[in-house]
Amino acid sequence: MDPSLIIGLVLAFGALLAMIGIEGASVTALLLPAPMILVFGGTIAVGIATGTIRDFVHAIKSLPRAFRGDRRTAASMIDQIVGYADTARSQGLLALEQALVDEKDPFLRQSLQSIADGVDAEDLRTLMEDEITSAAARNRTASKFYMTLGGFAPTVGIVGTVVSLTHVLENLNKPDELGHMIAAAFVATLWGLLSANFIWLPIGGRLQRLGELEVERMTLVMEGMLAVQAGSPPQFVGERLRALVAQPQTKSNRRGADRGAADPAPTP
Repeated sequence: MDPSLIIGLVLAFGALLAMIGIEGASVTALLLPAPMILVFGGTIAVGIATGTIRDFVHAIKSLPRAFRGDRRTAASMIDQIVGYADTARSQGLLALEQALVDEKDPFLRQSLQSIADGVDAEDLRTLMEDEITSAAARNRTASKFYMTLGGFAPTVGIVGTVVSLTHVLENLNKPDELGHMIAAAFVATLWGLLSANFIWLPIGGRLQRLGELEVERMTLVMEGMLAVQAGSPPQFVGERLRALVAQPQTKSNRRGADRGAADPAPTP
């Protein structure tokens, strides 16, 4: 589990509560049912209207993944694929069928089954590329839904503020209540901005990043299993897959790169 979304949201709302406490304001003054119902209900409603019911259902089903993250990364699968390469070299491709019982990753399981069934390498690549394309499209759909909510929420909040200010203008004959009503009117704008930047956009961005990591993992599995099918040596498979995984630049690598850029080219 990768708790980065939970940590980020807790810190964001913690900073908000800290500001409220420092300013001496009251949290209950922000928890007004009417503007919150309009902002959250209206935002989700127009978000549904921009797509299909199927898109909405898929986005809701993807919500737990945004908080949980993905258990398996591209780098964590390299040793497993190298093990399959070793099995294929020593026992033959048909021996990979025994690994289907314990394999839980559906994409890797499908590739093992296809190799064991004797599917041609070109056909296997086409099949796996189609699966990667479909997964990327599903991930974009979920991410786009929450990004769309983040775009609508501030505007819906402004609508709520305008409605509340209209009510304020109807009660100008009650000067003792104007301050409270005006403050309450701007709560809708606050929740519009708050929900967009503290909830919807972070969730959408998180799902987008998880989608990118999933495509990276699936691409690595595809290249690795195609190498296994081709009978490549396990050491070569491992080195190739490690080269495909994006690694952060270390200080030593950075110093080496800077030194290489600074050194003049040798003269003939």
